[in-house]
Order: sequence, then structure tokens, then C-alpha cells
Amino acid sequence: MKENDVLIKVEGLSKKFCKDLKTSLWYGVKDLASGIRGNTSERELRPKEFWAVKDINFELRRGECLGLIGHNGAGKSTLLKILNGLINPDAGKVTIKGRVGALIELGAGFNGILSGRENIYNNGAILGFTRKEIDGKLDEIIAFSELEEFIDMPVQNYSSGMKVRLGFAIAAQMEPDVLIIDEVLAVGDMAFAMKSFNAISQILKTSAVIFVSHSMPFISRICDNVILMDKGSILLKTEDVGIGIQSYFDKQKQLESLNFGNENINLNFVKIYSDDEIVDGIIEYGKKAVFEVNVSSNTGYKNVKVAILIYNMAQINVALYESSYIDIEGTNNQDFKFDFGKSFLSRSNYFITVRFDNFEDGKSLVISNYVNYRKFQVTGEERIVFAPLYLIEEK
Repeated sequence: MKENDVLIKVEGLSKKFCKDLKTSLWYGVKDLASGIRGNTSERELRPKEFWAVKDINFELRRGECLGLIGHNGAGKSTLLKILNGLINPDAGKVTIKGRVGALIELGAGFNGILSGRENIYNNGAILGFTRKEIDGKLDEIIAFSELEEFIDMPVQNYSSGMKVRLGFAIAAQMEPDVLIIDEVLAVGDMAFAMKSFNAISQILKTSAVIFVSHSMPFISRICDNVILMDKGSILLKTEDVGIGIQSYFDKQKQLESLNFGNENINLNFVKIYSDDEIVDGIIEYGKKAVFEVNVSSNTGYKNVKVAILIYNMAQINVALYESSYIDIEGTNNQDFKFDFGKSFLSRSNYFITVRFDNFEDGKSLVISNYVNYRKFQVTGEERIVFAPLYLIEEK
């Protein structure tokens, strides 16, 4: 196969389910009979049915890692099960070249009464490897899983973290052409997760990877393109992972109302200055960065702390500047400027969150919060070493 081979091609993929078991069984019988008669055309939704995935199209090449993101119920797991051949679509086509390794459910593919060692041979056989080939990989798989002491114990006695270790070790060391991972790396310790990501980086040299996670730091670490799903459909498909992550959090704000104001304090805008010049979201590395927050207030507010928080694409807080406790005036135009100085961030894309805290009766309460209010970019030099920056304004 060539280096840029398309290993996964999904065309017009759709799958519907029924919310009621008895109705679902009845529809299944009717569909089976219809299929026997040769009628396999796509049907409209019937009562109590819904689209779990609808009209999905994408290609994935060797060396690419696709981040599949979306909130619970978006259709990610259904799509993965279709790709892995566990369920059939109602419409559309999936073409996959080569061997497929998948970790889409914790413990899936393991026989609980067999030992870890025996399950390695079972899984290797499913992937199409001979016993001799598995023999050659066995020591590497056991070593990677770090389960030498427990490899001959029945898998049913493994913890969830141990199952993840074994499952990923098999999938990684067997070097599949396509690797599908669904959230399972979130189970277990961070050290093994980081070890797994390093392994994925090596796998990507010869494979295509689909990675599903609710952890945006994980997505930003290994993915080079993103699909955001919502209600079974593709909401966004982009090679800009930062844009994909921002869209994910924008959707989260809609679902969870993370972005909220207060009747007495509202954010009007945030201006960005680079060396005292207003810029349209681009700061050159090495120049002074200043953020101007403009608020309005109906009646004013006492003892308020204004904070501006900078997040990177992985939604990790890399810079924070808090004002001292001040009084918000009853006006439509009050400015606060935050001078972060020069060279405070490396080259990348970032998001600005503005928060207003009120101190009353010995407690601090968030009264307004504008998550990922706007995006900006730092251009120029890329620093290898970076430490978070936290500043507090002195009175």
C-alpha cells in the first residue's frame, strides 16, 4: 500500500433505531421479509424510530488520526460499531483496507474465563495473524501491558484498568492498518495513557487511527483532523483541531449553559492589543499583549474581581490575570485592561474566558462567566519550554 492510501472510506452512512423494543422487533421482521424480496432501499423513519447516524461521509488516509467528538448521544459509538462490523447500516457504504484493531468497549472481545495470555492468541487470530506471528509478538504485548504477573489469570478477575492495558497492548503491538479507539484510554492511570499516546504516534507511521474521546487534551495531543457529531449527523468536519475543539465547547455551552451573565454585569467586548496597536486576533510573539475588557452594569456591583483566563487548544489554562476586588459602576462603558507583558505565550491558537467573582459574607461567588468568549492566535517563535502564567493585580 502507498503511504497516502485511503484506508477508510465512508459514503452516505445511516443507521436508525427504534425506541420501543416490541415495535423494534416487529419492524425487524418486516425489514427481514422485505430484504428477502430484494427491497433494500432506504426507508423513511417510522413511528418511534430515530436516526442514530445520518448521511455520514469521510475519508481517512494512512498516517492520519481522526478525532471523533460530540456529546453523549451524538452517534459516535454507533458509527464505530458499524465501522468495526458489529452492526449493519440501513444505508450507505463502508470500505476499509487492511487489518482492523478496535477498542470500542471495555473488555469487548475478551473471553472472561480464559487467561490474558489465551486472549492474546484469540484476539490475534481475529485480526488475521497466525499462531507463529503471535508467538513473535507475545513478549512485546505482555511487556507493554505491564501485566507480566497477572497474564495467566482469568480476564474476568482483571480490573477495568488491566483490561484496558491488555486490550491496547494487543491492538498496538499487532500493528493493524486501522486502529479504532473509543474512550477506553480514559480508564486507568495517566502514565499508561501517555505511554499509549506515544505508541499511537508510532502506529500512525503505517496506520490510520480513529480516536473517540470527551477529553479535549487527548484529542489535541494526537489528532490532525476532527469530526464533531450532533444528533447522528456531522456538525463540523475540519483539519483545524483547535476550531473543532472550540466548536465542541460552544456546543457544550448550549447544552450546559456554561456561558452566563448577570443582570448587573454584562460583558460588551474584549479588545486585543499588540504593542499598543489594536489587532484582529493575532499577536506576534515577543510583542506586548494587552486585553481590554468592556462591561456594562445596570445598578453597579460591590467587591467584584475581574479575571481573564487564557486556554490553549486542549482547554488547559495557561495564563490567568485577576484584578483586585473593585466596584463595578452603574454605566454602559467601563474598561479593564490586563497587561500580560511580552512573550507570554508560544505560537498557537488560544481562547479567552472572562469571569466575574463577587466577594460577600466571606465567600467568593462566580456571578458572570463567558467561556471561550473569543479566539486569538500567537504567531512567530515557537518555544519548547512553557510554564503557566498567573498574575494578580495589586491595589
